[in-house]
Amino acid sequence: MKATTPKPGRPARLSRELIVEAALGCDLRTVTMRDIAGRLGVSHSALYRWVGNRDELLDLVGEVVVERILPTTEPTADTWRPWLADLAWRMHDQFLAVPGYAAHVALPHRHNARAFGLLRDRVVSAFRLAGASEALAEQSWYIFGLGVVQWLGARQLGHTLGTAEPRFDLFLDVLLRGLPAREPAA
Repeated sequence: MKATTPKPGRPARLSRELIVEAALGCDLRTVTMRDIAGRLGVSHSALYRWVGNRDELLDLVGEVVVERILPTTEPTADTWRPWLADLAWRMHDQFLAVPGYAAHVALPHRHNARAFGLLRDRVVSAFRLAGASEALAEQSWYIFGLGVVQWLGARQLGHTLGTAEPRFDLFLDVLLRGLPAREPAA
């Protein structure tokens, strides 16, 4: 990723925070560097001094979103399930608040390794505290992460399977009651 400090000279009109806030107001499925530059009132070449390309822009957005969704507390053996529910609701609120973000994250793509790693490590830790082995905690992370992200992506894209409004509270309750993963009975 490019350095996030401009060359010496006059004060910067751009910052990581300004760039991310501008991106959060756009549909991330279709946003371009030119769109962000226009929102910020700068040339797109000025924006490229801070963010090398669209993928780096989406990486920055991903870092900020993960910072916003991670609970400030750590899970414990007694609180792992409510901790995961809190995380899932934070994902729900943040992912759906940003146009196109849930849909973007739900599609196969290269994830920001730093942000994705923080999220993964905390969720795996919660499942370990629930008594899952390292291998089953990792599998539980896949189930939790994919389940929540795919539900949110489908919701943002307007996919429905019937006439009833999909309810995240019911989905999350069923998901968390089935986790952590256990080996199938023989």
